[in-house]
Amino acid sequence: MEKICVIGGGAAGMAVSVMLARRGFSVVILERGERLGRKLSASGNGQGNVTNLRMGGEYYFSDDREKVARILSRFTAEDTVAFLESMGGIFLPDARGRVYPASRQASAVTDLFRREIAGRGVQVCFGAQVHSLAYDGSFEVKWAGGQMRADAVVLAAGGKAAKNFGTDGSAYALAEGFGHTVTPLSPALVQLKCDPAEVRGLKGIRAEAKLTLLRGGKETYATRGDVLFTESGISGDAVFRASSYAERGDVAVLDFLPDVSEERVRAAAGRGGMLCVVHSALGRMLSAKGDAASLAKHFPLTVTGTLGFDYAQVTRGGIPLAETDEKLMSRKRDGLFLAGEILNVDGVCGGYNLQWAFASAHAVAEGI
Repeated sequence: MEKICVIGGGAAGMAVSVMLARRGFSVVILERGERLGRKLSASGNGQGNVTNLRMGGEYYFSDDREKVARILSRFTAEDTVAFLESMGGIFLPDARGRVYPASRQASAVTDLFRREIAGRGVQVCFGAQVHSLAYDGSFEVKWAGGQMRADAVVLAAGGKAAKNFGTDGSAYALAEGFGHTVTPLSPALVQLKCDPAEVRGLKGIRAEAKLTLLRGGKETYATRGDVLFTESGISGDAVFRASSYAERGDVAVLDFLPDVSEERVRAAAGRGGMLCVVHSALGRMLSAKGDAASLAKHFPLTVTGTLGFDYAQVTRGGIPLAETDEKLMSRKRDGLFLAGEILNVDGVCGGYNLQWAFASAHAVAEGI
């Protein structure tokens, strides 16, 4: 029986461990933290948005989007649902194709994995941050307090986003030790910052809005969803989606009434101000700034940056897909596989990054 070392106990690491254990491999997970799946337990605002039925390579950023699409086609959103339900639970889509556990508890999805991993006899070592990975006929893996030999290694230690979950970018060095490169890294699915004066008095207000990004006066991206005002800018699912396309200096234009014409807003404002048109605090601010009806349809905010990696959900960039084969085995070292966020693949908001975790795990399991 071959021994497989999986470095990282997140979504991709747990998924590939289950897939390999079901095939009869001896699997050891090395997790630097004290629990498996901490980031998974927080996904979908704690509700567990595990995938999306509207799936395709066009929802991803990568150095090889066509390869992403091929890997996704071999393990679809429906395959993810079947895989998860094989461990238990019921998973259902919402109107936008986002798939959640029926319980709407992300932590319960993690519990499914933990139970399956324990039941399959997978060994898990906690507090095991790997500091040395070498090959001399087999892989030698070392961490503070331990070491092991493995026939194959799966590097699934995440990217640089959300270091409170143990992903601080240090795992890239393990791949670089075999000659891999790392593309420039940036935070994605993250809150956007703007001039605090532009949002003063709006902190905590949530609105359904259309968000359009303008660069040099030209539209680069548009989406619709929740926008949450923060002390330093804007958050919410529409903002997370837009953050994948936003650059410093872009103008984020908010339309708080995308289904209502400006003429109708102006007529209502003439009769009773902005009451029952937008949130009252927002209405007062719009009125104070000038033409409230116009601003309700066209409220501009200049993007000055993001809140950075500490607040980002995923990492833009990573190890290029070009440095792996179709099963995500390294082209630099046979037997070294890469899965999940450590690769130069990130998706838009809505279950796409977890689908990549599961689809890449499947590709690796098939390769091994």
